[in-house]
Amino acid sequence: MSDTHYLDLPFFEERHRELAHELDQWATRTLPGLHGSDTDASCRALVAALGAGDWLRHAVPAGHGGVSATLDSRSLCIIRETLARHEGLADFAFAMQGLGSGAISIAGNDEQRARYLPRVAAGTAIAAFALSEPEAGSDVAAMSLAARLEGDHYRLDGAKTWISNGGIAHYYTVFARTGEAPGARGISAFLVDADTPGLDIAERIDVIAPHPLATLRFENCRIPASQRLGQPGQGFKIAMMTLDIFRASVAAAAIGFARRALDEAVAYARSRNMFGQVLADFQLTQAALAEMDTAIDAAALLTYRAAWLRDVRGERTTREAAMAKMVATEEAQKVIDRAVQMFGGRGVVSGAPVERLYREIRALRIYEGATEVQKLIIARELLRSST
Repeated sequence: MSDTHYLDLPFFEERHRELAHELDQWATRTLPGLHGSDTDASCRALVAALGAGDWLRHAVPAGHGGVSATLDSRSLCIIRETLARHEGLADFAFAMQGLGSGAISIAGNDEQRARYLPRVAAGTAIAAFALSEPEAGSDVAAMSLAARLEGDHYRLDGAKTWISNGGIAHYYTVFARTGEAPGARGISAFLVDADTPGLDIAERIDVIAPHPLATLRFENCRIPASQRLGQPGQGFKIAMMTLDIFRASVAAAAIGFARRALDEAVAYARSRNMFGQVLADFQLTQAALAEMDTAIDAAALLTYRAAWLRDVRGERTTREAAMAKMVATEEAQKVIDRAVQMFGGRGVVSGAPVERLYREIRALRIYEGATEVQKLIIARELLRSST
């Protein structure tokens, strides 16, 4: 297990330290062998295993199979960091159960929560979060998927893309334009079961770190009005509240990848013979390791500060989570790149741990708000607070 001295910081309680230790042991025993060549099958197996191990209970609130009355940001971060250090696809599987059900936890009524959340916690229903569109990625308010109320049903027409778990999810949390007002105020949220007529997988998308990803097509897709989450026009607010909860956990996943890269780099530097000594004896190597270690610590402090402020102080952490996400993902990319460089040719061999990490970290700088978007969020919050 990587250095865990950070768990002794006052950000954490004893239950968080126990969670990190128990999950690390479980992951060591359980995760090897679950990730095969079939990515869809691997994700299904990982969701089932995480459910059987009771880890997905941290992704939903108590009363519907969860652990805590409200989602505990520090627990989410610890779980994602630990899983990412062991197996990137396991982190993905956990994260999407939380993200795909977060809007239900926030805005779902009793019937909706009872129908979906216990199955998410048990790992028997795979969740997905359908927000992005071909012309509406970072600019969420530009979405064009239309939801028209016709009697006691909504009719959905349009497309969503870059949807994680697309093609294997049992249901999708879908955001669509209902037109109550221009822009963001005219968007509503819906729960759409995967077998609903009119919902099709238009395209499966392959990316450098394979995970289930797809474009969804909605054509005369009719769902009961009771499948709407919250009130009409509240969809954008629900989406942003969901992302706010999980943005700090993206930073934690990046830290997990970075810690694994540092572990691999230290072990290799200690064993690689070169010019009559080992790689770790060179001052250039020591300088690189020092920079990597410091970058990880700085990112971790920002990440767990954001989680602590949300859990303990109950504060809105849009600014702090954006800082954590920006710094952690950018610094993790640098740490992993340094590790690949340290390994030399071995670092770019397909399937090598640092080569896999190099591919896995890249997407984190983009999804759930690209680094450039995080900068805009931070500046907006700064300007707002200084008036």
